[in-house]
Amino acid sequence: MSKTRTYAGKPLGDTEYLLEQWGWWVWDGRGAPGYTSQMGAIMNLANPMHKSKVYSITDEVAALIDKAVARLLIRDHQMGHFLWCYFGEKYPANRIARENQMSERKAWELIKAGVAWVDGSLDHQLDVA
Repeated sequence: MSKTRTYAGKPLGDTEYLLEQWGWWVWDGRGAPGYTSQMGAIMNLANPMHKSKVYSITDEVAALIDKAVARLLIRDHQMGHFLWCYFGEKYPANRIARENQMSERKAWELIKAGVAWVDGSLDHQLDVA
């Protein structure tokens, strides 16, 4: 049984919620992570392995998040990768930790730090806009 992710009333909960919605947006093929092969994208279009999920995010906001996550991947690859795995691939934190030979607590710290980084990046981008 899968645990439902909730964000209401939590510090950075709004940003986590947007990241969760961005992940579904990417899954539906709206965004493209920098390390997805073209053949993989074509195969996914021909034989989707998942059903579209209803999400509530505009393309504009999702594109801003996409850009922020891509910048984080360049700036701190591990943190960006963990954010991608958690919100984009929908991996649980314990799987991310296990696959990276670290404690779940350390994986959570990196995920939360990535959320904070994206939050700051979005705040800056919205101030500029």
